[in-house]
Amino acid sequence: MMVKICGITNREDALAAIEGGASALGLNFYAGSPRYVEPDRAAEITADLPASVWKVGVFVNETPERIAEIALRARLDVAQLHGDESKADYPAGLRVWKAVRVDANFRPEDLADCPAEAVLLDTPSDKVYGGTGRTFDWSLVAGSSARIILAGGLDASNVKQAIAAAHPWGVDVCSRIESEPGRKDHAKMAQFLKEARS
Repeated sequence: MMVKICGITNREDALAAIEGGASALGLNFYAGSPRYVEPDRAAEITADLPASVWKVGVFVNETPERIAEIALRARLDVAQLHGDESKADYPAGLRVWKAVRVDANFRPEDLADCPAEAVLLDTPSDKVYGGTGRTFDWSLVAGSSARIILAGGLDASNVKQAIAAAHPWGVDVCSRIESEPGRKDHAKMAQFLKEARS
């Protein structure tokens, strides 16, 4: 099970996530997010982290050139695209995960045509891109042929249920394990990682 801790804004949280067994760390480069990090700050956070832990950059409607530039500076392994990007907007030479909102128009069969390596499914919001802390009906995606990452409203109390319902490739957590936006509660994070990986 791939387990991603998203919204990392400091090195202490990054190291605690890795110690707890995180597979990936998400760094948010969308200026409208309370978890936004400057590329140079992200580079400080990712410096000398284990290569086995993927560094994922979260972007919203950025140009491929800008994504590639930040990826190089911050040592990213994956670009996670949360806006209205099409395949033409994917950066060359970088793995891509595409975020899809599970709303009234969502059709699981549409995921099969997504050209990204994985599809991150999240609960929609009119105000923010991701980080809503709200769940959706996980059974909607059970049996999907796409490589699914579940996000939205996950925490230690429900991640096992979510995995059992959807059989995803991975899970992603952010707001429900924070003490405040951009600061992780290390006890909640450790418990989430334990439950997700078990």
